[in-house]
Amino acid sequence: MRLIQYLEEGQPRAALVESDDAVRPIRLAGGTYALARLAIASRQSLSAVIDVRLDDDLIDYQQLIDERRLLPPLTHDDPAHCLVTGTGLTHLGSADTRASMHAQADESELTDSMRMFKLGVEGGKPTAGAAGAQPEWFYKGDGDCVVAPEAPMPVPAFAEDAGEEPELAGLYVIGDDGRPWRVGYA
Repeated sequence: MRLIQYLEEGQPRAALVESDDAVRPIRLAGGTYALARLAIASRQSLSAVIDVRLDDDLIDYQQLIDERRLLPPLTHDDPAHCLVTGTGLTHLGSADTRASMHAQADESELTDSMRMFKLGVEGGKPTAGAAGAQPEWFYKGDGDCVVAPEAPMPVPAFAEDAGEEPELAGLYVIGDDGRPWRVGYA
């Protein structure tokens, strides 16, 4: 299932992507966050919550794009309640780049990033019954740093360089019980 989130009369609304040309709105105020919260509270799957709320009408997908009404896939009313984080170095090139960014006068000492990477290489695939190495975790910002599709990317005047970095993002909502619930990925 592929969901999008868009603005309707200034409010987030979720829709199911039917095709490259059309989306089917979901009758529930609050977008994908409200859908996820309802699924968690009712102990139903996201699919079950959506199935009974699908609108009969279709909306032109390209029109939403052209009108710049698309939103990020998951948002919160208060961007401070959205954490954008990452985990781990995923390949040797990334580790080498990170190490060169943190180069020290004494090359014999490993940087924190390289120590974390080395722990992952040595213990990231544990034997059966053993715990693996914890991945590196880092904070990238709150929900204010997430940019909607087709929206301009703000760059501070003092920045000497800027660019986008495509990422595969896991989307989670924290339930009232404090547990993270996976909504999907983007």
